[in-house]
Amino acid sequence: MTKIETIFAPSTDPLTIAVLVLPQSSILEVASVLDPMRAANRHLGKDAYRWRVVSPDGAAVPLTCGIELPSTGALQAAEGADALIVIVGYRQSEVATKLLLRDLRRMAPRFRLIAGVDAGAWVLARAGLLDGHRATVHWEDLEDFAAAHPQVDTVPDRWVIDRTRATAGGAAPAHDLMLHLIARRHGAPLARQVAQSFLTTTRDGHEPQIAPPSRDPRLDPRVAEAVARMEARLDAPEPAAAIARAVGLSSRRMEMLFRDALGLTPAAYGLSLRLQAARRMVTDTRHPLAEIALRTGFSSQSALSRAFRQHFGTPPSALRGKV
Repeated sequence: MTKIETIFAPSTDPLTIAVLVLPQSSILEVASVLDPMRAANRHLGKDAYRWRVVSPDGAAVPLTCGIELPSTGALQAAEGADALIVIVGYRQSEVATKLLLRDLRRMAPRFRLIAGVDAGAWVLARAGLLDGHRATVHWEDLEDFAAAHPQVDTVPDRWVIDRTRATAGGAAPAHDLMLHLIARRHGAPLARQVAQSFLTTTRDGHEPQIAPPSRDPRLDPRVAEAVARMEARLDAPEPAAAIARAVGLSSRRMEMLFRDALGLTPAAYGLSLRLQAARRMVTDTRHPLAEIALRTGFSSQSALSRAFRQHFGTPPSALRGKV
């Protein structure tokens, strides 16, 4: 029996988890990890789950919402915990220093499980801790992560457990992963009780991070199919007429359905999808603007800049300069 099987198996022993939170993480991600354990303890009437929050330097951690999260100490304070969960939000390349990566590599064998939430997968991969493992990351980063870390088997799942490693794509998948842990240690009924405490449900790791448009009951199935085609072809957008033919509609009928359901023409909706993707890349990556233009279906950087300014009121170069 491997260590990962021991952790995710029935047990009455207390489980101690150290949670390393890096600056610019989301408070929702932190709560998604901690609160399921708190709720499980409440339903069990005992401290079956124990946790401590640590930070890179032991100081309070500034979160994206503007508040600071208290810390019990630096990474060394995680010593003795059964598992280490690394929560990372924005600017992982800046907040995860070479010193922190070195310390993670050094301390990794001391934990029975190491997990990464959101951009935590980036940090674990940079430390070499995901080599040869299956892993996931936030859906916006999947393509870049896979390209940057070919030694990692990157999958688009909500959460993944592979031996002594686990990864979750964001706050909600982290919540799902913690419910899975509770179900494996204390049974599915307790996990359901915890989920009901937060008015949520348990979700499997292999489910997609984002429900495809075809599952949205509010959309006409043909509109949903058209939207799915647009999302899958951001780098090579199809003409609206071609999309209409592909989903079995006339151009006029598809435009009417789009206006009724989404308030935009198909062309305008497709352009909005591409510009939103471009905006994410501008603010969250260091890709050159020319590359972003190509990856979002624009013929040139100048074409992207014109459309971007018209849509957002500022050119992408100015937005990048503010982050």
